[in-house]
Formats: sequence, C-alpha cells, structure tokens
Amino acid sequence: MSMRPLSKSKLMAYRQCAKRLWLEVHRPGLREDPAATRASFRAGHQVGALAQQLYDVEGEGTTIDLRLGNISKALAQTQDALETPGPIFGAGFAIDGALSFADVMLRTSKSDAAAWRMVEVKSSTEIKDYYLEDASIQAFIAKRAGVALESIALAHINRNWVYPGDGDYRGLLVEHDVSGHVFRREDEVQTWINAAQAVVRQPDEPAVRISRPRHAVCVRLPLAHCERAEPCADHPVQWLPRVQGKALKGWIDAHPRGDLNDVPDDLLTDMQRRVKAHTLSGETFFDAQGAAADLAGHSLPAYFIDFETIQFAVPIWKGTRPFQQIPFQFSVHRLSADGQLEHRSFVDLSGDDPSLAFTRALVSACGDTGPVFVYNASFEATRIRELAGRFGHLESALLAINARIVDLLRITERRYYHPGQKGSWSIKSVLPAIAPELNYGALDGVQDGAMAMDAFREAIAPETSSQRRTQIEKQLTAYCGLDTYAMVRLWQFLAGRRDIAL
Repeated sequence: MSMRPLSKSKLMAYRQCAKRLWLEVHRPGLREDPAATRASFRAGHQVGALAQQLYDVEGEGTTIDLRLGNISKALAQTQDALETPGPIFGAGFAIDGALSFADVMLRTSKSDAAAWRMVEVKSSTEIKDYYLEDASIQAFIAKRAGVALESIALAHINRNWVYPGDGDYRGLLVEHDVSGHVFRREDEVQTWINAAQAVVRQPDEPAVRISRPRHAVCVRLPLAHCERAEPCADHPVQWLPRVQGKALKGWIDAHPRGDLNDVPDDLLTDMQRRVKAHTLSGETFFDAQGAAADLAGHSLPAYFIDFETIQFAVPIWKGTRPFQQIPFQFSVHRLSADGQLEHRSFVDLSGDDPSLAFTRALVSACGDTGPVFVYNASFEATRIRELAGRFGHLESALLAINARIVDLLRITERRYYHPGQKGSWSIKSVLPAIAPELNYGALDGVQDGAMAMDAFREAIAPETSSQRRTQIEKQLTAYCGLDTYAMVRLWQFLAGRRDIAL
C-alpha cells in the first residue's frame, strides 16, 4: 500500500518526539515559532542564499522553485535539472513514504553517466549530532529515488572567518565529508520511515510524557498542550536555578513533574535551598544590611549602562565575524552625588557598522570616575573587550570602563529573592517586586532584546521609510532607557537610599 510521503523535517520531528510528529501532521495550528526559532530560520535562509553564490560561481545552476508549494512540479523540475551540467539547489526527491529537498547537488563528472555529490548547508558553527541523522535521511531518499550519489558533506559556518568586504564570502563555509557514516545507516533510515508512518496513522496522539519541559524538541509546540495531559506541580522543580550537579539533574530527569517540596535538600546548593524555602513559604528573602554593605564602597557619581547588539550569520560589515555580537545601542543613566539623574543614549540605524561611533559615544558618556553598574557583567564587559581589540586607539579608555564595572545581578542573587521570581533573577523577574510601576509590557513596539534585534533589522532595511525608522529609534531608546532606569531603581532599593528621590 502506497504511503503519503513525509518530509524530511517531519521525519526529524519523529526522531525527536513521536507526539511532536503527530501534532505537526494532525494539529498544525498548535505550532508556535518563538523569536529564537524565527532568528534561526532567518539565518538559514541567508546562509542558503549564500551557498548558491559560493557553489555556482559560473551561474549555471538551477534553483528548484517551491514557493507555491507545488511538490509535483518541483519534483519534475528536479528531474529536468538532473540532465543539466550545473549544480542544483533544493533538488526534490520522493520515494514511497518519504520526501526531501537537498540543499546542494553537484556533479562529480562531466560524463554521460552522471554521478553526484550532495552538500547539506547548516547555519550553525559546528556539526551537531542530529545533523548526521538529517543527512542520512537526505542521502537515503536520493539514492532510493535513483540518484547515483557518490558522497555527501555537511557544510557549516566557520566561526573564526572574518569578512574582508566587497561581497567576498569565500571561506565562510567549511565542509565535512560524512559519507561513510551516512551510507551505513540506510537500513536504520527505512526503520524510521516505517515507524513515523505508523505514528501518523494513529487516530489519537501518542501518550508521550514530558521528560524535560524546556527541551529543544518542544520549541515549536506550546508546552501548555502537553502539560495539560499531565499533573502540574504547584512549585515545579524547573524553578531551581543553575542546575549543574549530576545528582540533581538525575533527580529532575526521574521526576520531571516534581515539586520543589519533594527535592532532597542535600542535592541543592545554598542558592537553590533559598529558592526552595522562600518559594514554599511565600516569604521574601532580603538581606538589606548585606546589600547596603556590598554597595557602600561604590560612591557617587555612578553610571548605569546597558547595550543592545545585533548579530548576522552572514556578516554584512567588513572586519566582523559570523554571529559576532555587535553593539548598535546603549543607554547610560548617570546618578550624581547630589541625587541628580541624567540620561544619555546612543543608537545607530544608518545601516553602516555602528561599532566605532558606539565606542566613541560610550567613552564620552561614562566619564572618568565612579562605578559603572551593569546587570550581568559578562555581557557588557565582553563587548567592551571586543571593541578594545578592534579599536586600539580607544583601548585604554575602554578597559578603564571595564575596571569600574560592578555587577548588580551578583549582589541581587546573594541578597534578595521574591517568590514571584520563580527561580529567575532576570531584571524583568525582579522588577515587579521592587518597582511594580515599571512595566516593560507598556512599552510601544520593543519590549525585549529579541524585539530590539528585529527592530534594528527592519530599521536598516533599504525599503524602510524614514518615518518608520524614526519611530523605531524612539521605541529602541525607550526600551533600553527603561533597562538602565530599572537598574537605578534596583540600586536605590538594595543600597537603602530612600534619601534620593527618583
């Protein structure tokens, strides 16, 4: 009996979770793509487009058109392209029960008996284990469809490559031949196809329990759907922060729906025990004396800084690397010794590399003395060191700023915990308890870092109007400004400085 072909992505969904496959086929409306997934798709499209440029220098290639979703037409177009001398991009192959589209197909000879090399292009900077399963499915379907496939390679981004400019992307992608591994798995792939087809034929969704509620396989389906089928803990174990110990990880894997009340204290760190105790009691922990002492040595004036960054899988600015986090915006609040609060901001939406202008403005805005407060020092400090490495004439000034950095996150983690934080010390989790009137949800357009990156991409796009760009600039400035004002309010709370009116 002929089976409806399942796409490679559906087969990979089965390999990750049988319930995910069933839901993607029978309940596609449940799918949700969070910001991180959308960014991954965008990077994949960019790298895919670049691969066509790199693998078709002579312009002889054929790109299979799937824009209208006409699979039969795409398969027929592929068969025609197999008779041409150039590379094929998005070549489609179908067998009983399975369907796939290969990223790149390259002839290995010019003879009449054509043989082929397949390249699967990934937008990551390393080969992940599941890429080998992905490639195994691709190769199996192509070979069973009659293609003389000699080899298959995985290509990924070289993280150390630096863009030389002028549209020269040679060297961005690096290849790894995986033919030996992939060709040995043909029987295994056929088993996957048969099993996936059996799952799809089931009238009801499979009874698969959640092993780790935030596992990557669930990223495209709302967890709430699967969680409704299982008992819900009042205080989920997933609220425990920094789960690193092997014993605790093992306990959570064995009790994925467990409650904090059931976790043995001897498996927990001091921080985790504090989260457990105060979450269960509903009482706030605040070591006011300790927090004030932590901050007593940092006199005013003080600076509170926050950065927003952008990263590209395919760099667009000379001298930058793939996925390099490039600052395009900062906010600085300066609190003077007499309690006066001033705000300075920078945002560059010109479309040019903002790095140098950002650096100059930051050095000017941070002054020469006084603590520089950040929330999670590793982020801003790393960006500053990177800028110091790029702009030698400003290195000493930048490193001097880094030497003044004080991390408010570390102080907050040691001295404060509200049950409403649910194990998180993100500033958005802490803020509702200490300054509930500051609401990110009330901001227009940009309310988090992912939205800031999306807004930046829109702003620098050539088709974006000047009016819209101005609107985006205002939204970005308001969002980043709230981040640093929130830090000022947090500092005031931790330091016990009620004498300063903000």
